[in-house]
Amino acid sequence: MNDDTSKPIHLGQYSALPASPEEATLNYVPNPRKAALYLVRFAAPEFTSLCPVTGQPDFAHLVIDYVPDETIVESKSLKLFLGSFRNHSGFHEDVTVGIGQRLVDEMKPRWLRIGGYWYPRGGIPIDVFWQSGAPPEGLWLPDQGVSPYRGRG
Repeated sequence: MNDDTSKPIHLGQYSALPASPEEATLNYVPNPRKAALYLVRFAAPEFTSLCPVTGQPDFAHLVIDYVPDETIVESKSLKLFLGSFRNHSGFHEDVTVGIGQRLVDEMKPRWLRIGGYWYPRGGIPIDVFWQSGAPPEGLWLPDQGVSPYRGRG
């Protein structure tokens, strides 16, 4: 994590894709609406990682919803972090939950959930869901908008 959250290191300049999720730096900036209860959604419909057994690519549609507290995640650093999984081996469950846990550990949002809608390998789609706890009372929580598998697209 960048210690100086007020100065994102990727914004406005060329940034190479990190070699691994561990090497990726997520940046956070002050929440401009700390007093408001609101939801932020990031959708990554072309997420990829590698199968830890075969080394073949796995594809997912990720949806990350969170309620900010003191900070928000800077979107370019999140994009680079998610892109760093292209050469990372991990089971769907580990990858999905690991992304959510890293964001919670570093950003410390009021609440976060992640849905990993994985495309089938061997004929079986795997969907993985994780959240940091119960959503705040009064939060408008829309459906994640990804249909159960029927030739997703």
